[in-house]
Amino acid sequence: MMKLNSARAAWHDALYTARDSQGAVMQEMGMLGRMIQKTERSTNARHAAHQAIAGRVQQAIDKLPASLRAFGNWMYSPIASVDEKEEAEELVFLAAYKAGPKMYAKKFEKARHVAAGVLYRYRRMHQGGQSEGVDPCLTPESFRVWLDAIYGLELQSTQWTREWGEFIDACFAACNDLDRQALVPVSQMIRIMKEAA
Repeated sequence: MMKLNSARAAWHDALYTARDSQGAVMQEMGMLGRMIQKTERSTNARHAAHQAIAGRVQQAIDKLPASLRAFGNWMYSPIASVDEKEEAEELVFLAAYKAGPKMYAKKFEKARHVAAGVLYRYRRMHQGGQSEGVDPCLTPESFRVWLDAIYGLELQSTQWTREWGEFIDACFAACNDLDRQALVPVSQMIRIMKEAA
């Protein structure tokens, strides 16, 4: 049965469909050359209880505006799409741009990639539902190397803090704010279910 320890974990678990063992799935892919959807369903009470709770979590998620739902799905859903990733990156960029320092047009496109990079870092730090992940780019140097490797964006190390520090802080603040907003209905549903138990 699904545990309601945190809104982040509940979001993930509500959208996760258990499959056979990983080895069986890999064997199937090797034999058939692709994964196939199976209609076999577990019919035990534990599975039914999981489905009931998952349905409640999914209802809570569906109450969100589409943009926040996309952000939350990119953060926590095991079946998140590229469209949701792009929408989440755009949300973070726009929120950070509005709250952060003003910038010239030539810096604007670079800032989009920086915002996407901050979302990547934030997501890695909060995956798993308990916010126990590690920032994959702890230092400005490692972040610059990552941006270059992924986006081909070469940013100068000189004046890094002056050039990007405030904007990066605004991106992390945007991630925190969007994350909090997206998790509100799931957290409320968890509280209501725990009070009813």
